[in-house]
Amino acid sequence: VCIHRVRSCSSIHSVKSKYVCVFDKSALKFSHQQRLLRTSPVSCGQIVQFKLSDIGEGITEVTVKEWYIKEGDSVSQFDSICEVQSDKASVTITSRYDGVIRKLHYSIDEIAFVGKPLVDIEIDASKGVASEEDVVETPPMSHEEHTHQEIKGHKTLATPAVRRLAMENNIKLSEVVGTGKDNRILKEDILNYLAKQTGAILPPSPKAEIIPPLPKPETVPAAPKDKARKIPVPVSRPIEFSGKDKTEPVTGFQKAMVKTMSAALKIPHFGYCDEIDLTQLVQLREELKPLAEIRGVKLSFMPFFIKAASLGLLQYPILNASLDENCQSVTYKASHNIGVAMDTEQGLIVPNVKNVQVCSVFDIAAELNRLQSLGSAGQLGTSDLTGGTFTLSNIGTIGGTYAKPVILPPEVAIGALGKIQVLPRFNGKGEVFKAQIMNVSWSADHRVIDGATMARFSNLWKSYLENPASMLLDLK
Repeated sequence: VCIHRVRSCSSIHSVKSKYVCVFDKSALKFSHQQRLLRTSPVSCGQIVQFKLSDIGEGITEVTVKEWYIKEGDSVSQFDSICEVQSDKASVTITSRYDGVIRKLHYSIDEIAFVGKPLVDIEIDASKGVASEEDVVETPPMSHEEHTHQEIKGHKTLATPAVRRLAMENNIKLSEVVGTGKDNRILKEDILNYLAKQTGAILPPSPKAEIIPPLPKPETVPAAPKDKARKIPVPVSRPIEFSGKDKTEPVTGFQKAMVKTMSAALKIPHFGYCDEIDLTQLVQLREELKPLAEIRGVKLSFMPFFIKAASLGLLQYPILNASLDENCQSVTYKASHNIGVAMDTEQGLIVPNVKNVQVCSVFDIAAELNRLQSLGSAGQLGTSDLTGGTFTLSNIGTIGGTYAKPVILPPEVAIGALGKIQVLPRFNGKGEVFKAQIMNVSWSADHRVIDGATMARFSNLWKSYLENPASMLLDLK
């Protein structure tokens, strides 16, 4: 009768614990086991296996890079346990329980698998009660509900309801200041952020005021300093000659490159190259750099390249598309998530600027500053590295002129930008003048993009950069 009462009542807490404890625990396990939360108190010293939850993006294994705890340490909820490295990003795993660490299932640089035990935690019954479901299995969380996991570089604590509210209002949790315990973001924090949000990135000054153009202290030179004359200096690294071959496993971003480039070999590439006269853009950037610095943003040429590409993609959306594996359908992407290849100590990574089609040049510059700072620190999150629809690779920062870029599946086009050089060119009157010349190399998927389309897109992109004032006519 008591068991029937337990099954029929809406809340298991309506039955007194003294009646529950007279039954064997197995007698209470029926088909709807998910509802049996907190059916019985956990005895002191019970061991809970904390399993590695699904961290999204189809990732099934990660490499353990660092342990923040050791056996015998006490942990609380949301305390950092370890840092793991997937083939996309670094992720910090945090505890779901209060207790004592009894066993670490992996050593440094070992491969940990999603759904397998990560650590064993001895629960302290006096501090909390663990559910039977937690003891048996840690249920995987969806990508939007990483309540107990945080992407490195975006250390945010929030409940799934708060994350959903932020997602519905297109708010990045990393930009919200949490007022809860351990800087946890509450619902009130999201609502306050919405109330203060203006929809644009403003200067750091308290009053939103129009900043007049600064007077030119000096005449802007026609050509910037020639960086090509600088002699490359080799990186100072200790060299060890052991006389023996060394074998290392392929892990992290290098492993991701193996997978991506293997998939890219299936794509029939074709190339298209051209040169762009950036003389006017160089002068414009010199005028705008001080204004951007006042607003706390470093302005490079890349935001102009990215915005011009987005304006071109509006006219040629096939370049912002993806082809399914069976080559039966083409998906035209609504968002222009333009990736920027970065050379870091961890290897080549390609974070992307989201929704460029609705961003200003200043917005893009601010986002690039954020991505570059996180990339140099190795703290880019999964959301920064995924979802790209089009890519630009700036090899000119290293010194290259031409390249043959490889398409990043499932994208269908990529561009490689060379260095800016001062070269002689002829004007309309046949006179020689110094021009700021940059070369661009495009690669496109020849299954869905023909040469004429690529050439027309490149010409439109080129016209925006050679006459940067013309972008004002199409900016939204």
